[in-house]
Amino acid sequence: MTSAMHDLLNVALSPDATPEDIANTPLPESMRAAVVRADEVDMFDGVDSADKDPRKSLHVDEVDLPPLGPNEVLIAPMASALNFNTVWTSIFEPMSTFGFLKRFAREGELGARHDLPYHIVGSDAAGVVLRTGPGVTRWQPGDRVTVHCNYVDMEGPEGHDDSMIDDRQRIWGFETNFGSMAEVSMVKANQLMPMPTHLTWEEAGSLGLTLATSYRMLVSQNAGGMKQGDTVLIWGATGGLGGFAVQLVRNGGGIPICVVSSPDKVELLNDLGVDTVIDRKAEGYQFWDGDTQRPDEWKRFGKKIREFTGGRDVDMVFEHPGRATFGASVFVTRKGGKIITCASTSGYMHEYDNRYLWMNLKSIVSSHFANYKEAWEANRLVDLGMIHPILTRTYNLDEAAEGAWAMHTNAHTGKLGVLVNARQEGEGVQDTAKREAIIDDLNAWKTLQ
Repeated sequence: MTSAMHDLLNVALSPDATPEDIANTPLPESMRAAVVRADEVDMFDGVDSADKDPRKSLHVDEVDLPPLGPNEVLIAPMASALNFNTVWTSIFEPMSTFGFLKRFAREGELGARHDLPYHIVGSDAAGVVLRTGPGVTRWQPGDRVTVHCNYVDMEGPEGHDDSMIDDRQRIWGFETNFGSMAEVSMVKANQLMPMPTHLTWEEAGSLGLTLATSYRMLVSQNAGGMKQGDTVLIWGATGGLGGFAVQLVRNGGGIPICVVSSPDKVELLNDLGVDTVIDRKAEGYQFWDGDTQRPDEWKRFGKKIREFTGGRDVDMVFEHPGRATFGASVFVTRKGGKIITCASTSGYMHEYDNRYLWMNLKSIVSSHFANYKEAWEANRLVDLGMIHPILTRTYNLDEAAEGAWAMHTNAHTGKLGVLVNARQEGEGVQDTAKREAIIDDLNAWKTLQ
């Protein structure tokens, strides 16, 4: 960190500083950021996906500060978090993200700013506002914020019904440049939300992408529309998406049927008061035999689920593994139920037996991140102390590639944080009394490791 950045942070985080004080403190001339480089997109050609190593492609470089335009804000991310989109960016799969940036550039002058020979990654952040561009009225320098990753201008008519439908909607730090793993980042003003006052920087910085994704999938009428008493099958219930899904289902009066991959993970959920847990490895489920699916294994899986539900099939499936599990997910859903899918971490080409879908009036519902309202409501639940971060490990910015490797190899549970401008873990709490009142629950959800 340069002395100029150090001085700027001291002012921006001072409780006595006015917005004018912060705005008048000079920005640094350059900054450190975690990037992939355009001249390295072919480095993994011929390498199997599992062997592509983010530690070779994700670098911390000194780069220029982001530009600032209308309705945009410069923030100093104090902490960020890793998501699978950073892994995909760093192994250049299923395509290089530089294609996204070039497409953005074709839309006009503002988009052209993103087309650079490097791509700053990161789609989660908690930080402090440094500068506001023309047209920004809700936020000012010094505000402490969390950031959601729905990057959209709202110029298309479709976006005013649901901003995720806007034809120019993008995911910040994945389909745009200037992501969160940088000493200074650029966001749109409509990406900002108040930072929950009882959280540390790294806890607050681990929320946005996975929590809001889970909220839309389960709670929003745009996807799941879960109601009290619904049974929800949750794949990967100790992961980033799944850990929030478990909390949201329980908080909303539903019954989570959790699928995990080890007895240790079963025990972790049991300790959190969740008894409806299936250890898929202990049960030995084999949904595929080579390239052929096994309906007998779907049936055995469904029988196990009904042991927890009193003989009922599940109302909803929280689907994100994709190819490996999708056939089973369609089979075990009740008549008229929903399979909500947001990802395909085990493969994009899904296969299922359509007879079990159409004859039983089931629905496959696609869900992608969240709109501003959904992200805001999910953030509000955290601020109310009803949903908790599931941060299990935090890396320094220089170690971000190690964290990406851990995520790529599935050597993690929960969320992996990244300290950017924060000096150490534990900083940033604004309301210590509020934190102490829920500290046991807060700490309990950090045990998913």
